[in-house]
Amino acid sequence: MTLFDGRGGEYPAHIERIERDRVMAVLGAWVEVERESPLAITLVQALQAGDKMDFTIQKAVELGVRHIVPVESRRSVLRLAGERAGKRVAHWQGVVASACEQCGRNQVPVVAPLERLENWLARPAHGAMRLMLAPDAEQTLASIRPVGEVQLLIGSEGGLDPQEMIAAQSAGFQAVRMGPRILRTETAGLAALAAMQVLWGDFRGE
Repeated sequence: MTLFDGRGGEYPAHIERIERDRVMAVLGAWVEVERESPLAITLVQALQAGDKMDFTIQKAVELGVRHIVPVESRRSVLRLAGERAGKRVAHWQGVVASACEQCGRNQVPVVAPLERLENWLARPAHGAMRLMLAPDAEQTLASIRPVGEVQLLIGSEGGLDPQEMIAAQSAGFQAVRMGPRILRTETAGLAALAAMQVLWGDFRGE
């Protein structure tokens, strides 16, 4: 059995005792193991309805995303506020932890508190390259090369509305295309993350 505390590295362990509300384990020596992508990607994902958000977050973790920022956009079908929003973010953080266990990551990405997209866009980029998908964009992912952190903005089921696109561009987001087809929200972010890892990350040469 292997245990990790989310801060990097891991411990070989064996279970010593199982009680009703806890498990006692004996830890071996800490082992330095690195499974993080060289790309520091933040996924800024507009709220998705049903189980789509869970699926997107789970697979984004498997694909190496470092941070997840859930945002409410104008076309988001799902609406959350107050206690409901806090509980859902806590649930998503649990999805992240489970995904790390499944894929062998020992550093746990953080799910940021939910906020409105326009509020998040008002924050400084701190030097990150900002990208959003658009089928009619002139640039492709292959035509650019990131320096430092990458922030990827993905809309909800109806995509970003025109005003949000303008606001994102004003905040430094570049539109890029991934072929001529319009991808569903649960496909778009994951396809972009996989493409980024092939072009710039740890999928290269495998």
